[in-house]
Amino acid sequence: MQKGIIGKKIGMTQIFDAKGNVIPVTVIEAGPCAVTQKKTVENDGYDSVQLGFGELKTCRMNKPMKGHFDKGDVAPKKTLREFRLDDTSALKVGDIVKADTFAEGDRVDVQGTSKGKGWAGVVKRWNFGRLKESHGTGPVARMGGSTGCCSDPSRVFPGKKRSGHLGAVTTTVLNLTVAKVDAENNLIAIKGAVPGPNGGTVCIRDSVKVKKA
Repeated sequence: MQKGIIGKKIGMTQIFDAKGNVIPVTVIEAGPCAVTQKKTVENDGYDSVQLGFGELKTCRMNKPMKGHFDKGDVAPKKTLREFRLDDTSALKVGDIVKADTFAEGDRVDVQGTSKGKGWAGVVKRWNFGRLKESHGTGPVARMGGSTGCCSDPSRVFPGKKRSGHLGAVTTTVLNLTVAKVDAENNLIAIKGAVPGPNGGTVCIRDSVKVKKA
């Protein structure tokens, strides 16, 4: 991974390319992020940098977190994420990473927490088909049907697709394209949808699965 940044999802809109085609994009407020910690092979066994995003009041920190920020002499940050970059020599604690880290046309992976949808049935959660709403079906057109076994083994195997909690999990959308970068306002427009609600925290990284042209 060459570069990464933390951002906040603003929402979706559309832009137009040079030919007048409509491009649906998600606007992300990317940075500015401060380097709050730098790990090295000598001290930690691997190279990485920790970035902080969003302002945090001092009264909302505990003592360990206050000591962490005081050690690096950086302002308190609300969100911390670690990025294992291929080369961290150019970054030092206290440096600022901005949206211009990425450029138009870059392929990126965006990670966030998906929207929580509460308890959901099998039709919504696993895309099960409905039963026929003909004579005799009754009010169970959206039920999952039989999932048990016969006398052997007389139980339901674990991992079966059943109703349950849907959403609110870490989700990564791979190989998206950066459509536009507004470095002045720290905004990045990414083609397509990214996980999470508006206002949710997302991480933008170099794509690990770049499609060949």
